[in-house]
Amino acid sequence: MVEITRPRRGSLAYSPRKRAKSQVPKYKSWPEYEGEPKLQGFAGYKAGMTHIIMVDDRKTSPSAGKDITVPVTVIEVPPMKVVAVRAYCADTYGSHAFSEVWSENVDSALSERITAPKKNNPESVEKIRAAIAAGTVTDIFALMYTQPVMLTGVPKKVPDLMEVRVAGGDMAARFDFALGLFGADIDIESISTLGQYVDVTAVTTGKGTNGPVKLWGTPLRKSKHSRQGKLRHIGNLGPWHPHHVRWQVPHMGQMGYHQRTEFNKRILKVSTSPEEINPEGGFVKYGLVRGKYIAIKGSVPGPNKRLIRIRPAIRNNEVNDLVPVVSYVSTKSKQG
Repeated sequence: MVEITRPRRGSLAYSPRKRAKSQVPKYKSWPEYEGEPKLQGFAGYKAGMTHIIMVDDRKTSPSAGKDITVPVTVIEVPPMKVVAVRAYCADTYGSHAFSEVWSENVDSALSERITAPKKNNPESVEKIRAAIAAGTVTDIFALMYTQPVMLTGVPKKVPDLMEVRVAGGDMAARFDFALGLFGADIDIESISTLGQYVDVTAVTTGKGTNGPVKLWGTPLRKSKHSRQGKLRHIGNLGPWHPHHVRWQVPHMGQMGYHQRTEFNKRILKVSTSPEEINPEGGFVKYGLVRGKYIAIKGSVPGPNKRLIRIRPAIRNNEVNDLVPVVSYVSTKSKQG
């Protein structure tokens, strides 16, 4: 007998499911922070996955104090640089960029791709300071870019440019802090430390066009109905009235290549010794890690070589300041 009622198949939370506009993810919200000014974001490139053996430091876990096996994702994190500082103001239409100050020395790899303003820097600094004194500036952001040329696993030289929020202190302190970052190499330790929780955001692996069975999880049609030649289709497109197909009806469409965020990922290892993490033969479709890297518990969206953005955890309910005790890192071949 046919089912009279059932929950709908698939989630409408991410509709429309279309391809991401850019491989550089964008954050619309940032965690609150009180303290000295600091940056609230970083980025790296996904190398692959392996597993480690560590001491379970969760107090309420049945295996607390014992060795457990944990899957980890390895992300190579070369230093980033700040190329500009941007101030935001708010009005009745929302938040918008007010003014920005650019570094006088822009790397050639970046200047070949963008045209940086070459004048009005002193005027912009005074303009932002006056707005801060007037109380109209609501946020300070730093324009940071990656340096993929330092990696051998990522076959590109073009930096990825992104906005990173500056938090902590008053607006004047944030602005002065951001200006002092021009020309300096920013490491992952300035954003988060070993054992802390972070959020990771990336564009997932693209899978092209798929039908409603794989995309939405609709059931296969009964064999009697499939005699018409349609097995992996939906039963009907909806009622006669309203006289159009509703957007909630599961159709074929794009699957994958969407921006997704995963919350509360713990950093289990930070190191500058690639020989401790490189498997035999290198990571599949990436190669060898040659610089600083981090190992994050669990999986991360996207394929190998994909840009991964990192921010401090915005929904962190766990307080765990313990440093992970890692006793073993698997370096066995991942080639199969």
